[in-house]
Amino acid sequence: MTAAPADLLIDRPATADGAALWRLAKDSKTLDLNSSYSYLLWCRDFAGTSAVARGADGTPIGFITGYVRPDRPDTLLVWQVAVDSAHRGHGIAAALLDGLTARLAESGVNRIETTITPGNTASERLFTSYAERHGAHLTREVLFPAELFPDAPHDSEVLYRIGPSADSHAH
Repeated sequence: MTAAPADLLIDRPATADGAALWRLAKDSKTLDLNSSYSYLLWCRDFAGTSAVARGADGTPIGFITGYVRPDRPDTLLVWQVAVDSAHRGHGIAAALLDGLTARLAESGVNRIETTITPGNTASERLFTSYAERHGAHLTREVLFPAELFPDAPHDSEVLYRIGPSADSHAH
């Protein structure tokens, strides 16, 4: 993985970005695709806990959607991460995750949760390397076994819990 491009802009998503986020999720071929409407809502209601990476022309080339868990205000649940196939391998997902968690640390968020299906090595590497970079503890356990999903076949979802980060102890 190489460093993210210097001209990369990490920003909060705007409602107008919803269609681009939906296309990035659709084109990823790995994410569960939600309705286009849900991406518009996400960009409106959860922009503060999400991030978008913009290319030189301002077009979204990657995103992270997430929310702060209502019963755990120190925990960001990362819902989806996607980077356009033409821009993968340049550290954009890591830059998005670092930028988003740095922004949220100001409001007391110092833990991350996400679920990853077994075999999604790109996501496994992204979150494992995040934990290493930030000196954070990482645990894994099955959150939703495959048999809970009504739209079988669906792989189990493994919960990754990361944190608190060593960075947060400095504050």
